[in-house]
Amino acid sequence: MKKPVPIPKNLWKVMKITFSQVVLILLCTSLATAHTTRAQEVLNRTISIRGERVELKEVLGHIEKEALVKFVYSTKIKSGQRVSLNVTNRKLSAVLDEVLKPIDIDYEVIENRILLRKSKPGIEEPTGFVPRSVELPKDRQITGRVVDETNTGLPGVSVVLKGTQRGTTTNTDGRFQLDVPEIGSPVLVFSFVGYLSQEVSLESQNQIAITLQTDTKSLEEIVVVGYGTQKKSDLTGSVASVGEKQLTAYPAQDAVQALQGRAPGVQIQAVNGEPGSGYKIRVRGATSINASSDPLFVVDGIVGGVMPPPEDIASIEVLKDASSTAIYGSRGANGVVMVTTKTGTIGKPKIAFNSSFSSQKEVGRQAVLGAKDYAEYINEARGTNYYDPNDLSNATDWQELIFRPGSIWNNQLSVSGGTDKVKYYVSGAMYQQAGIIQTSDFNRISLNTRLSIDATERLNLSFSTFLRREKQDGVYSQNPSGANTAGVIASAQRFEPNRGILDENGVYTTSNVGTAPYENPMAVLDGRTIERIGENVQTNFQLRYRILDGLFFNSTLGVSFNNQRNGQYNNRISAEGIASNGEGILSTIRRLNLISENYFNYTRTFAERHTVSLVGGYSYQKFNNENFSASNKGFITDAFGFWNLDAGSNWQPASSNTTSSEIVSYYSRLNYNFDDRYLFTATGRYDGASQFSEGNKWSFFPSGAFAWNVANEDFFPKNNVITTLKLRTSYGITGNQAIGPYQSFSRISPVLFSIGNTVLNAVRPTAIANKDLTWETTAQFNIGTDFDLLGGRINLSGDYYNKQTSDLLFTVPITSFSGYTSRTENFGKIENKGFEFSATTKNLVGALKWSSNFNITFNRNKVLALPGGLDREFGGAPGVLRPGNTSILREGEPVGTFYGFIYDGVYQAGDSFLPGGGFEQVAGGEKFRDLNGDGVLTIDDRTIIGNPNPKYIWSLNNDFSYLGFDLNVFFQASVGGDIYNFTAMELGQLNGITNASLDALNRWTPTNTNTNIPKATTDRTNHSSTRFIEDRSYVRLKNLSLGYNFPKETLARIKISNARLFVSAQNILTFTKYTGVDPEVAFRGAGNVNLGGDYDSYPNVKSYTVGLNLTF
Repeated sequence: MKKPVPIPKNLWKVMKITFSQVVLILLCTSLATAHTTRAQEVLNRTISIRGERVELKEVLGHIEKEALVKFVYSTKIKSGQRVSLNVTNRKLSAVLDEVLKPIDIDYEVIENRILLRKSKPGIEEPTGFVPRSVELPKDRQITGRVVDETNTGLPGVSVVLKGTQRGTTTNTDGRFQLDVPEIGSPVLVFSFVGYLSQEVSLESQNQIAITLQTDTKSLEEIVVVGYGTQKKSDLTGSVASVGEKQLTAYPAQDAVQALQGRAPGVQIQAVNGEPGSGYKIRVRGATSINASSDPLFVVDGIVGGVMPPPEDIASIEVLKDASSTAIYGSRGANGVVMVTTKTGTIGKPKIAFNSSFSSQKEVGRQAVLGAKDYAEYINEARGTNYYDPNDLSNATDWQELIFRPGSIWNNQLSVSGGTDKVKYYVSGAMYQQAGIIQTSDFNRISLNTRLSIDATERLNLSFSTFLRREKQDGVYSQNPSGANTAGVIASAQRFEPNRGILDENGVYTTSNVGTAPYENPMAVLDGRTIERIGENVQTNFQLRYRILDGLFFNSTLGVSFNNQRNGQYNNRISAEGIASNGEGILSTIRRLNLISENYFNYTRTFAERHTVSLVGGYSYQKFNNENFSASNKGFITDAFGFWNLDAGSNWQPASSNTTSSEIVSYYSRLNYNFDDRYLFTATGRYDGASQFSEGNKWSFFPSGAFAWNVANEDFFPKNNVITTLKLRTSYGITGNQAIGPYQSFSRISPVLFSIGNTVLNAVRPTAIANKDLTWETTAQFNIGTDFDLLGGRINLSGDYYNKQTSDLLFTVPITSFSGYTSRTENFGKIENKGFEFSATTKNLVGALKWSSNFNITFNRNKVLALPGGLDREFGGAPGVLRPGNTSILREGEPVGTFYGFIYDGVYQAGDSFLPGGGFEQVAGGEKFRDLNGDGVLTIDDRTIIGNPNPKYIWSLNNDFSYLGFDLNVFFQASVGGDIYNFTAMELGQLNGITNASLDALNRWTPTNTNTNIPKATTDRTNHSSTRFIEDRSYVRLKNLSLGYNFPKETLARIKISNARLFVSAQNILTFTKYTGVDPEVAFRGAGNVNLGGDYDSYPNVKSYTVGLNLTF
């Protein structure tokens, strides 16, 4: 047997090397084949497309949807150029060749992405030269990350080796890797739609970080309008936009406060400074007298939606003219506030944490007499030695006792992110405020979630939920409407400053000179428990389905629950509790709002120049309210408060009611754009409301608008001086049905009566029907212009408007023979007209950046018609003062005009005294002018004495940034207009019952006659007059903040994307001639008629804040 031939060891080595090479070659071949196969599979997909002179970007978008690919290309490729094609069931490769080659564009398939680039001219090799061998250069791998200015990774950025077709795209986190030749100095080109392209020479580095800058010229500002969005350049109406940065410039209680001063034509005033209190907001003036003048709020498409915290809002648009608001028909007369909340974006989870702490104090205090001066004044008024001015043993500064340092602790945490299919946003916020008055606190927690799912290529589903719970521990800061109930601020200003807190028995002291409501301020604080709790749950489901290219169906279903519980207990320290032996009150309110919106959007461009956009839909909204209230008196103990009402012995009649109303609407809008030069909008809404009787339930609200982009005309100079110029005009009709659900119907109420010793139940009619009751209607004309200068560094906008509201919903007296006193009817007409102007400038654009925004609004309000042309007077003063009617509605005058006597100083010895009931006829007494010259003072001598409406309002915002530092300076002002200082009326009547203002030191005495301050006396009756009318103009430094953004390189080491530390101050400077505490607050809230009053209002606050913003 032959021995086997041994294999040489060297041969084994050769075989091993050969086998390894073969395996490596096969692997590389299979990978190359796999790549080629995948690319070929993509190119073999068949599509159908037809278009005549269609923009390239539209063609690419259609291919993306049908072939399931994604195009990536730089901004150098002109996606707006026109192409034509007509193919059916052809391979993608053939379609791309047909579309792209004629316009010199090459493509490369990388997975499911198709990279586009401009074609490069070929280089011919010298003829007759045949290379014997080619040595390929070696490659090195480059890795890196591409981010935006906020250090957020940018997915889908094109990364191309300059001069080649080699490239890639970034992943969802903005990261990429690419092999490049080792020889030379390779240059990578980074490009992404909406950002400036950037070229980077690699030199020797293998890892790079790139930050792309926003290409502001390529981005069109998108604004939210009713049932859709529009490019700002395509707007025909008047819309004011406020962005996220402005809304979060300083800590605000809510988004309405953050909006103050930010939008032209929008006036926002604090009802008072109490934590948790609301704001009065008017868009181009008040449009009604008895019905609401509040604008409509639309949150993420939900009409009447609940406002989230400012930190959760991406933008707010205020729709002001009829062209913008008519799509909301009967609810658009007062303007529409569109709120868009934040959503998730493609990329890894982004965590944002915002925290701030504010220390607060009142903007001022009312100056009143001290103990010694008060004693002298009382003795003079009463004509006796009532007090010893030198006894200061019980001297007390009551305002010092009720005020305290306030604080706000505000925290918000959000997580957002997503993929190309699913995006999410989750945010939780906690707001805690301790008010500047003892026991006044406000706490709020909220949770906001949004989820968007691209279920298919055609179907998008989105879900959102907003949860909020608020708890307000309140105080009576102002005197309520009753004359015998004290407010804590009023008590601190008028209660005797020479009385201690407690008497010798340890009981709160009482007034020696006055009766209720002149209470010990500490008794007011400790004698009442006021607690209000509100809970909101709002959930929305939205569906968007693409039926055809450009045609979408949208459906929204929203449900909002609002539960409120108000509890109050007046213990036996307070005036009410003493009179009733303890009083407990508990009430609940439950509201349910259901809304369903279904509408179509269609947009198409015809023959290059004609673009049509249509909206048509149906809306249904239902409101249910339930109210319950119970109270009891005569409690054996105060320990239970309002939580054990059956511990009382004197039940009061309980009350409960429920109301329900519905609104059904059909609406449509047509937008036509011819060649980006001529823009037309036509809108119509047909509304039906259950508040009105048959025959008046339905009304149609139309509008039309036209805009001309003058700068897009061929004759317009193409330079950098005026880059945009647009003229706008619109006219339309909107409505208002904001009255009670059953105002047009007869109504009955229960009543108890006795027959002998028997108590019987019955019902009685309380309101007479009015089947003719119908909508208020507001017709508005608007003309405006928008233009940009110096390449967009200066943006200017101006509008003139005139809107008239007719068929005012008025409460009209009727003859007593009917058994009724009044009913609601349609009478009267009012007008608001004015001018708005705004300017946004980029003053410095280098390392030191400075931008400004200025807006100003002039509004003139006038009553055009009243029922029968007759004046209507109103009593706007607090009940305790009883000065008679202080306001009047009169044709030709503004709404809320002040009405009364002309104050002529004081009588001097030897003067002739004018007779008249209730008027003084002594030296040192108040003197009023006899206007009709009949020698007697009567109500016929009253006249117009003031106008509460400002002449104009303005704001100026400046932002600076340099080397990581940023500075914001924000001024807000109101100029003109009067304020009725009811506080001064109370403290200036010098009637020997209350403390007095420092004016009392200059009161008339026989030795001090050169004064206009009357003498002290107990025989004085208040009269509405010019004595207490003041100019309410003010300029306020609303915000001053300084921030520092930490370097991103430093933060990257600790895995933080952004960090900003800031300090800010709010309301620290106010320039005004007003002698009261604060010209910005109002008495009796947000009414339409009783405007411009100030009575012991809870003042606004000065805040000093430190905060931190972090992004991970």
